[in-house]
Amino acid sequence: MRLDGKQAGPPRGAAHPFPTPPRSEAELLLRAEAIAGYALAELAARGAATVPADPRRAKGWTGQLIERILGASAASRSEPDFPLLGVELKTLPVSADGRPTESTYVCTVPLLEHHGLTWERSCVYRKLKRVLWFPVEGASRLPMGNRRLGFPLLWSPSTAEEKVLCRDWEELMEMVALGQVESLTAHQGSYLQVRPKAANARARRLGIDHSGAQIPTLPRGFYLRTRFTEAILRRHFVLPK
Repeated sequence: MRLDGKQAGPPRGAAHPFPTPPRSEAELLLRAEAIAGYALAELAARGAATVPADPRRAKGWTGQLIERILGASAASRSEPDFPLLGVELKTLPVSADGRPTESTYVCTVPLLEHHGLTWERSCVYRKLKRVLWFPVEGASRLPMGNRRLGFPLLWSPSTAEEKVLCRDWEELMEMVALGQVESLTAHQGSYLQVRPKAANARARRLGIDHSGAQIPTLPRGFYLRTRFTEAILRRHFVLPK
């Protein structure tokens, strides 16, 4: 996988995961670059983990494995994975030509706890303020353990990108606050979209309807569109046009 114009070669001398949280962005990036090029099976062996047999039932496994090896310490899902640094880790499954193959989950949508919430105080803002992107081979034909990591990227949204993300968030959250959660679709939002986020179709959370009454509804999550994450990769890596 060539995401920086050269093939990332995995170092073979590391013997164990990094057990303590990194103390700086530079240290985090060094750790991340040290595992670029590794296959997930190799990383699983280092992290005393078992590679899932079915990738379709392993959502989040790759990210959790990398978090463990890099020393992530977030105690809460609303915090970035590296809270001392304010850095969130996001794995990004990509095709053979480096294009993202799926949208990227950010965090859950607050269906009730949104009174007085602003963009700067939102979970989306905290999660996307500083991100360590980790591309990983995502072709379905590849066994899970054979998929390799690409080269990591520390990223923050530009002023223009944050403006669009903020606008998307405000428009989507306005619909939630006005009791229009059932009308939300994945077609709304330029960079950010809302989609159901549940283990099965029977899962329910409380939201509100147009009259303000509480109703059971599917849990929702905020996701980044693939066209947005592909644009990030294109600015920093060599991708085919």
